[in-house]
Amino acid sequence: MSDASTLFELAQEANDESSLEEVAQLVQELLNRFEKVEFQKMFSEEADPKNAILTINAGAGGTESQDWAQMLFRMYQRWAQDKGFKIELLDALTGEEAGIKNATLLISGAFAFGLLKSEAGVHRLVRISPFDSNARRHTSFTSVFVSPEIDDDFEVVINPADLRIDVYRAGGKGGQGVNTTDSAVRITHMPSGIVVACQQERSQIKNKDLAMKVLRSRLYERHLEEERKKQAVIEDSKKDIAWGSQIRSYVLHPYKMVKDHRTGFVVPTAEKTLDGDLDGFIKSYLTCRITGEWARGGGDDLA
Repeated sequence: MSDASTLFELAQEANDESSLEEVAQLVQELLNRFEKVEFQKMFSEEADPKNAILTINAGAGGTESQDWAQMLFRMYQRWAQDKGFKIELLDALTGEEAGIKNATLLISGAFAFGLLKSEAGVHRLVRISPFDSNARRHTSFTSVFVSPEIDDDFEVVINPADLRIDVYRAGGKGGQGVNTTDSAVRITHMPSGIVVACQQERSQIKNKDLAMKVLRSRLYERHLEEERKKQAVIEDSKKDIAWGSQIRSYVLHPYKMVKDHRTGFVVPTAEKTLDGDLDGFIKSYLTCRITGEWARGGGDDLA
């Protein structure tokens, strides 16, 4: 900063426009560096630097919700691509007519979990249904779960007796590449009710290893969530940050708007958000976690 200040004084004395432009560039670089440092300070949890395992589950409503789940799936893929993160599909179940019933993604990149933990909860869509011949307005719900990809540094004890492991034939589009063996694996953790599955690898052993990794991450995130609840100071804000609560509404009709009900952050259009522009929502969530200043009565006030 002192170099920029000195250069500015010299440029003013000499009335040197090129030096003034250089000063402006230096100041902008310093501002960018400062904002980056301030943003990094928002990550306080041990698991924040980890990769993220993101699971999308369509809610009740059949094709409507499954199409909404597909839209969210695309939104998170676009966001991760814009960040230069690696995306790996671990499991997916397509809908009968359109969309997906559920999907699990491994998103690898610096602080992927710290960024994406803001997305855990129920997402609501309001729109004119493309599947309704009478062009009526529909409301759809989809839940998103986010957990860190954990390694041996994080201890998660799983009793094998608590697991039910099922194997089945992996789905495919047919042709020579279809998997004709029972290589897909589904693991149910009976005490918690958590179910994970993987069918992306041809090897049953590899699919089981990946499914166990997802299960360990989900159990660890559940532990983190329980700790967050214990540490909650403001009683009336608990509903805003609780696992599974409605966190955001995306309205495409009768007007366009996306609102985060926990933070009060609003954007006047939905297209950019659905194309992966989530940084404003993520930053406002992380800021509220630090300040404890959640939106008051910021619930369901959209049409």
